[in-house]
Amino acid sequence: MNPFSEDLLKSLHVLDWGYTEEALPTSFKQYDTWVKDKLHGPLSYLSDHRKDLRQDLRHVFPQFQSAVVFLFSYQETKKWMLENNQHAVASYALGFEGEDYHYALKKRLQILGDEIRKTHPELQFTFSLDIQPVLERDLAFRAGLGWFGKNSMLISRKEGSYFIIGSLLLNEKLAVETKITDVDHCGTCTACAVACPTDAIDLETRTIIASQCISTYTIETFKDVPAPAGFEKSRGEVFGCDICQDVCPWNKKSLINVVAELNIKDSFSYLKELLLIQKKTDLKTFIEGTTNRGFKKHFQGTVFDRPGKEGWLKNLKAFFTSNRSDS
Repeated sequence: MNPFSEDLLKSLHVLDWGYTEEALPTSFKQYDTWVKDKLHGPLSYLSDHRKDLRQDLRHVFPQFQSAVVFLFSYQETKKWMLENNQHAVASYALGFEGEDYHYALKKRLQILGDEIRKTHPELQFTFSLDIQPVLERDLAFRAGLGWFGKNSMLISRKEGSYFIIGSLLLNEKLAVETKITDVDHCGTCTACAVACPTDAIDLETRTIIASQCISTYTIETFKDVPAPAGFEKSRGEVFGCDICQDVCPWNKKSLINVVAELNIKDSFSYLKELLLIQKKTDLKTFIEGTTNRGFKKHFQGTVFDRPGKEGWLKNLKAFFTSNRSDS
């Protein structure tokens, strides 16, 4: 039984979805080793008390019986940004009409959960996004939605990796068809690792060296610290990075029939000028001229407030230090 109509899934920009009753991740041992080797760098939320919670979904939702996992698309935004040579910010950041995807996807997951309740009125569920102590890519893998790429991203043969994973953890089992877990389709390709300007991809372990990753540096590092070696060879990223995804053959294939489109809510329309059109010298002047409170208020409801004013100025300083022309 399929609890979701195709029209509903399309309206919520769901590329694919899957189902699993497996509470234990397949890759926890690798994750634990990665943390013990300190490859998580400054991402302390991956190594603190929440690390061991990721061993079992029942640590997050004690009533767990099953999970429904969704891939929420930002492909249209990605294609628009590629066609317009826009690389300053990661495409996911603008892919949900400018709204912080955590807020946007919670609303969509609520709709999907309520849809299941139409046939399971006693159902209880909780949301799982990347803020919960859940190995969400592993959860999607167990639901048959893709495999772990060499850049550690979950990759779908049909849809690539331009999506955010969101899940519903349920206290009941559903009578739905399950997908077979996928196998590795990367083969001998190393395009992601070759293209990464900061050598953040460890091909041997298929993991990310977080302290060398441009996304970590520009989003998760809040204080003024030097950029990772090789940052000067990037494309001008000042918030996140899509390089390893943009060169992936599976992503190039997935975008062939996608119509490029940038939809931004009216309440976030300033993002177009501030982050896409405006020169980085003007962006730097704007951020320098606002207070910390003003900065927070300006970017409230978007993902761009995470680094804070100091973090953004650090990113822009690194951009100009790399001897680029402003763009």
